[in-house]
Amino acid sequence: MNPATPDTASTREVVEVPTPSLVHVESLVVVLGHGRSARTVLDHVDLAVGRGGAHGLVGESGSGKSTLAKTLVGVHRPAAGQIRLGGIPLPRRGLRGRRPAGLPRVQLVPQDPWSSLDPRRTVAETIAEAVDPVRARVAPARERIRTLLEQVRLDADAADRYPHQFSGGQRQRIAIARALAADPDLLIADEITSALDLTTQAEILDLLADLRTRLGLTMLFISHDLAVVREVSDEVTVLLHGRVVEQGPTEDVFARPGAEYTRRLLAADPGAPGFSLDESG
Repeated sequence: MNPATPDTASTREVVEVPTPSLVHVESLVVVLGHGRSARTVLDHVDLAVGRGGAHGLVGESGSGKSTLAKTLVGVHRPAAGQIRLGGIPLPRRGLRGRRPAGLPRVQLVPQDPWSSLDPRRTVAETIAEAVDPVRARVAPARERIRTLLEQVRLDADAADRYPHQFSGGQRQRIAIARALAADPDLLIADEITSALDLTTQAEILDLLADLRTRLGLTMLFISHDLAVVREVSDEVTVLLHGRVVEQGPTEDVFARPGAEYTRRLLAADPGAPGFSLDESG
């Protein structure tokens, strides 16, 4: 008598298919400069950021953090390797030409909002241009502008004021509102709290956490402040001279760093001579 055949449905293993990363960087090489002045800033960098995740990027000045951010938004072109956004390869020519259908939108919030905001334009004019770059008219975008200002916790009357009439933290909120106007899938925050006092830093970080939850944003958070990275990031990548030296869940990396360089970063006294994590990397 043959043994009973087990029920197929009850013994079949359930295989979960992972959700594709929104950002997938593979063996990325970026070379800046030409001829004898050319230098490799990113050297075979791998990075994955899951949809809805927050990924921290840390390293010293010159480690390639900001170069990676600018490459993701199309400012720099890769010399080798590949970037996929939502599974779609980023064009080699960057994002200045025709966008592939379905390519996720990426917006960069710069470190210094003062230099990125036109002092001759009102907040409404600045945001209207982001809402509709072709026509850039305030009147038809007025309701959208009001909503965006509310999302970053600014009053509606801010729309008719100029950048010099705001504090540094408020200008950073305006820069975030401008980025949100493009309905991004990925928001890159490049050292956006570095020039702010501790209270304002906490307010901006709380705002980003709220936006991430309410809007379903994916975030890449670049900072020289390890405490900030630990607070806002699910995963972290550590760069040294354009190479990845450590990568993994944030709490694992902070609790059990595997690379000597990461241990140095975590143990470093911010005021120690000869060692500085600054915001120009």
